[in-house]
Amino acid sequence: MEQSEIIDLIIETINTIFNNIFSSIDNNIYTNLDRVAFIDSSILSNSFFEKIIGLNGKNGFIYLTDALLVGIAIFYCVKLYLSHFTGSNIEKPYQFIFKLLIFSILVNFSYFLMENVLYLNNLFSSSIQEIGKSILGSEISFSELVAKLNTTISIGESSLDIFSLDGILKSFISVGLVNLLFTYSLRYVLVEVLILFSPFALLSSITSSTIWIFRSWAKCLFSLLILQSFFPLIIMIIFSIDEQNKILIVSGILLLSKMNSYVRELFGGLSVDVSGRFTNIMSMLKK
Repeated sequence: MEQSEIIDLIIETINTIFNNIFSSIDNNIYTNLDRVAFIDSSILSNSFFEKIIGLNGKNGFIYLTDALLVGIAIFYCVKLYLSHFTGSNIEKPYQFIFKLLIFSILVNFSYFLMENVLYLNNLFSSSIQEIGKSILGSEISFSELVAKLNTTISIGESSLDIFSLDGILKSFISVGLVNLLFTYSLRYVLVEVLILFSPFALLSSITSSTIWIFRSWAKCLFSLLILQSFFPLIIMIIFSIDEQNKILIVSGILLLSKMNSYVRELFGGLSVDVSGRFTNIMSMLKK
């Protein structure tokens, strides 16, 4: 076998391997991307939440926060009694009772409130998707995005050349979309955790010394949920890009992966940039 034939065989084998990898990723992984990216109130219906918060949220963490409310009431009564001897100024009883009643309602209906927050957030993002569908004539979703990317940058068995510009761009897009899957999966889990601790977060706003906990919690939850409204907008922009401008399409995928960083700079909150965290871990290991 001549050297040129050996080289051609190696290149063909590499292209076949990468073609199988890209096809496997597109067919198996990205089906979950829409589910983890577009969060709705069904996030509270899984078996994990049913075990933790109990039936309709009437036990579990709610009982713990109710116990804390009782403890706060007892602590206030002790302070009120001692204030007659120390002369210190404390909150008036009727003000405290009214505030305790309000927070009792908020705590016991916290999961109901979170369910409606998720519903409204999903309704807003779904409205943007519907507007985009009416304008562009196609579904505004990640599954449709992957399908359009595959028609723009073909991955057919006889057309993929990993050493060509299309092959390199397809590699960048696949890596970027895999990063999106892990990033949005982390966001999904973080939203679940924040919702799970919503009774404690709402209760923490009852006093000025702990209200910072509620503010941090609300900022983190808002920054994670508001991302959902940016996803369809960016996908619409990618769909509107001319198919010949493949570099701009890759830039759109990069923007999707970096959107959390930009939102965090605007509103604060948590970072779910998986690639950035991996880079930080690798740099720590090098040290």
